[in-house]
Order: sequence, then structure tokens, then C-alpha cells
Amino acid sequence: MTLPFSQACENNKEPILCVLKRHFSASGTVLEIGGGTGQHALHFATQMPHLQWQSSDLPDNVDMLNLRIRSAALPNLPPAVALDVTQSPWPIPVLDYAFSANTLHIMPASANAHFFSGITNILRPGGVLCVYGPFKYGGDFTTGSNARFDLWLKGNNPLSGVRDFETINRLAAEAGLVLIEDNAMPANNQLLVWVKRAD
Repeated sequence: MTLPFSQACENNKEPILCVLKRHFSASGTVLEIGGGTGQHALHFATQMPHLQWQSSDLPDNVDMLNLRIRSAALPNLPPAVALDVTQSPWPIPVLDYAFSANTLHIMPASANAHFFSGITNILRPGGVLCVYGPFKYGGDFTTGSNARFDLWLKGNNPLSGVRDFETINRLAAEAGLVLIEDNAMPANNQLLVWVKRAD
């Protein structure tokens, strides 16, 4: 059986893991939003066995995601669940951590607010959210390649596009999350880390 494969996931999984290990250090459950091919889920669940890694994706994508997850048969990597971030409430129990890679620029901008409000509703106080992907700062692209990527995204779907860091961080703050890190990553991406306020 040929499993779905993303070269980008192979390229970025180790740099992402280095950051996740610092912030997902205690035992707990992680919700991954937009699990895609399952490569991240498999790698991170293998490298962080103290975590229960619950992956998810849009209903139409879950079967593909579960091909890799079921073939791995890891005790801390259960089958992925269907999740549309715009649904309310999310069919997810309260958990300790959340992670998402390369999703905010794919979903419509209007869904970004649902993404953060949904996470806040299922993340325990003091829980951590890590988000990987490209961002603009002060309205400017960090590189020419990200500007070209934005044009490519909009050509495929006018509602997609590289998001403004300031807008994303405002949505996170409005949802009760506090930014604690902005990590520069390979291939002109960032890994943003927020903590849910305890109040």
C-alpha cells in the first residue's frame, strides 16, 4: 500500500520537533489540527511517547490521514478524528496541548477566528498551542518566495493566503492566548507558541 507523502513534512519535522519537545515536555494529550498525510503525527508520537497524539483533519481528509496512522499501530497514536474548525462546539475533550502546521493560510481567513476560539474552548488553562507556517509581518512578506507562494495560494483559492502575524496574534489574544515565542524556522516559516491564560 502506498501511503500519502509530503516532502515538506519530511523536511520540517525535525526542526518542529526541537521546539515541541521544549513546550510539550509533560505527559498529556495533544490535538493536531490538519494532520494531512500523517507524517508529523507518526514522527512526533514516536519521538514523544509521553504524549497521546490525537490527530484530526477535515471530514473528507480523515480516511487518507488514517492510512498512515493505522499502519503505524502506535499505542499513543489513536485513529484521527474529523474536525472542521468552523463547527461549534468542537467534538473534542479538554486537553493539554494543540499543534497545527500549514493550515492558517489554507483555510479561509474567516475560519482563523474559529480556529483560535475552538482551541481555547478545549485547551486547559496553562495549555500550549504551537502553530507552524509562513506569516507576513507589518503587511510585508519575509521573502520573495513567500510572496510568490501567496500568489500561488490565491490562484488555487482566493480565500487562501499567507496571513498577517499581527492579525493572527490579535485573534489568539482575543481568544485568551498569550504569545510566548516566535521561532524562525527553515524554508521561511515560523513556529508560534501561545499559552492559554489561567484566568
